[in-house]
Amino acid sequence: MSTLESIKAAGEAGHLLPSTVGNASTWLQAGLPDWVNQSIDELVAQQAWDELNDRFYRELAFGTGGMRGRTIGRVVTKVETGTPSEQGTPEHAAAGSNILNDFTLVRATVGLFRYVSGFLKDADRPEVPTLVIAHDVRHFSRHFCELAASTWVKLGGDAFIFDGPRSTPQLSFSVRWLGAHCGAVITASHNPPHDNGFKAYFEDGAQVVAPHDKGIVDQVNGVPLSELSEFLDVSGDRVITLGRAADDAYLAAASKAVIDTEIFKQTKLSIGFTNIHGVGGVASMPLLAHAGCDVSEVPEQAGFDPRFPTVKSPNPENAEALALAVKMAEEKGLDVIVGTDPDCDRMGCAVRGNDGKMHLLTGNQIGALLADYRISKYKELGWIPQDGSENVALVKTFVTSPLQDAIGKGHGVKVINTLTGFKWIASKMRGYEEKLTAAMLQQGIGLDYDATPFESRAKLLQEHSTFYAFGSEESYGYLPNDYVRDKDGNAACLMFAEFCAWAKSRGETVLDRLDALYQKHGYYTEGTINLYYEGATGAEKIKRILDTYRSNPPEAFGDVKVAKFEDFGVQDIRDADLELIPKQDLYFVTLSNGYSFAARGSGTEPKMKFYVFANAPLEDGVDLATAKAQVAAELTKVKDAIEADAKARAEG
Repeated sequence: MSTLESIKAAGEAGHLLPSTVGNASTWLQAGLPDWVNQSIDELVAQQAWDELNDRFYRELAFGTGGMRGRTIGRVVTKVETGTPSEQGTPEHAAAGSNILNDFTLVRATVGLFRYVSGFLKDADRPEVPTLVIAHDVRHFSRHFCELAASTWVKLGGDAFIFDGPRSTPQLSFSVRWLGAHCGAVITASHNPPHDNGFKAYFEDGAQVVAPHDKGIVDQVNGVPLSELSEFLDVSGDRVITLGRAADDAYLAAASKAVIDTEIFKQTKLSIGFTNIHGVGGVASMPLLAHAGCDVSEVPEQAGFDPRFPTVKSPNPENAEALALAVKMAEEKGLDVIVGTDPDCDRMGCAVRGNDGKMHLLTGNQIGALLADYRISKYKELGWIPQDGSENVALVKTFVTSPLQDAIGKGHGVKVINTLTGFKWIASKMRGYEEKLTAAMLQQGIGLDYDATPFESRAKLLQEHSTFYAFGSEESYGYLPNDYVRDKDGNAACLMFAEFCAWAKSRGETVLDRLDALYQKHGYYTEGTINLYYEGATGAEKIKRILDTYRSNPPEAFGDVKVAKFEDFGVQDIRDADLELIPKQDLYFVTLSNGYSFAARGSGTEPKMKFYVFANAPLEDGVDLATAKAQVAAELTKVKDAIEADAKARAEG
């Protein structure tokens, strides 16, 4: 019996899903390289039906921001392993329609090229489509970068790449700096080592949003498997490798994250840094050193390594990922440690408390501290009015702590809540930039936005549009200004170092400053629930949770009733600029005890996410320590009830 016949028989026997049978059959008959068919032969011979289902039950979705998925299967075939690299990268990325491999990557590149070409033609812009590509240190990242660049130039475009791994924020900046039409980053951020991804950016330097996102998706979906073979051989002809000037330009922009450059001279800050085997050290280390910090690097994690061998997960949100940095801080008596994820768009940290020990901060706590500090500094400098202004914006996601809403209100500035993902924060920046540019044109002035000095730009934005003062999201993403249009781990390290130096100059710890915020605005804390459901069956469970929240909304969790239920996929919800929030499967639930939570499926990992927000006003003689204890106990009860309800919904 042939492999194709075996696949069809396995489908009839119920071992393989109908979609798996269809997709695997198409791949077997598509005239792809011999190793692909040999790999499928091996899996069929092993009767690895679960593996085949996971690899072929669907086509890897090119979503509104790009795609992300496994490059290495749970079962790795002998032909895929081939001769692995010294760091364990197999010879071939796994075969499969639901795998990030040469075929799905080329398909994405072709679709992106066709969309950009059409966009330029429709806009009557006779320009050669230009793409900038960056990559992190993951398995196949360099290969995928070179393959995408090769594909782009074969299609007739111009492609720029870097000489090695670079961060996601540097890619965002470089798109604008080069005047390119689009960009891409080969990364899976903080996902497990077996994953990789392709993240698309448009000419504003931000991840794509409407209408470009859906247009690109349609073009990618329209590329048949049969068209890919001519692009599979990588050619470096006409691909341009960026030099030192590109790095210097980004470093100059990232250094503008510092508001008070003198603080590092007044207060010597000792800081530990880890890039957790990723790209962070390329820019974060020189930025911190140049600012005047005394920087120590975690040696065991400094080298690029796609296996991330010293951690369970290369995610600075996790305590375990920062354990070596904390250990180094204890040994050297450092003030603070910071760590970045593999593509350096996220930053986590630990700070020294009054007890002399290192304490991890959450993304919400870091964001709140930076928001308050930066707005206060802008007021001190006279860049924004002392009483605040509706033309100054603090931008955050709906799933980020409402403590920032309270901080913004206290400062008299506008707080914008967006959907999850920094592309929505960047979209607000683009709108503010376009409004200013249009206003200046009405006065007969052609404004070069990026060339306008930042202080001048801030004033012009407040006069004619809105000045973006700071943006963040709970998942450890922060952005100080609009030179970059994605969260920036390099700039985050720098501006957090500035804040720590400022607190130290006042004889205070970072935790003292956090408690001061609570004393002023009330105590806020948060909890998250992550329910992982992998593969084809897992996707169905996530879908059941999302669908039943809409068809049968929760009414209570234990003895806590639901006071308000908002469905962002159905209701018209507007932000503080009165702009309509795009429809999305996001639910926001307000509870009768004043707590609230958001529920959504992750856009980057196979999991269902819940963000739970708790708070307590410090009044009627309640002290902070008592409030923290009471809220912690109540939060645990609420989280347990939400999780139990979700698991029941998942099983149907």
